[in-house]
Amino acid sequence: MNFALLIIDMQKAFYVGSDKESMDHASEYINYTVELFRKNGNKIVWIQDEDKSDGIIRGSEGFEIIEGLKPLNNEKVIIKEYGNAFNKTDLQEYLLSNKITTIIITGYCAEYCVLSTYIGAKDNDITPIILKGAIASGNNEHIRFVEEITDIITVNILEKLITNKL
Repeated sequence: MNFALLIIDMQKAFYVGSDKESMDHASEYINYTVELFRKNGNKIVWIQDEDKSDGIIRGSEGFEIIEGLKPLNNEKVIIKEYGNAFNKTDLQEYLLSNKITTIIITGYCAEYCVLSTYIGAKDNDITPIILKGAIASGNNEHIRFVEEITDIITVNILEKLITNKL
């Protein structure tokens, strides 16, 4: 089983109010998992939302990934304009070309882009799994809802799978 980690929309434009606290919490799990994936040679895909109508465009501060989370030069970055990261991007092609069958989904916003991408993965015959504790929203009930209706995994079990210790 080949895994890839998706980190969705953890961008400065969304890092405000109650979303900020939620993103900080999710970042702890994301950072741990990023290091796990890097150490074990698994692919990491950073997804950024570009929304010209909201001024979230390449080169703007709001487009940048929040402090503490940074892609390496050899990691894939995908720019999307829709909630579903598969919609009109090369995400599907990238996963297939790397023989990735399962994606671990993290990021912001649980009830929008995270859930849309989860469903998009299923539509594209990729197995999606939400990393518990690693999705963010301004509303904790939305996080709980998404975790209840999707397949989830804890970081401890994921680590055992990645390191073949399960």
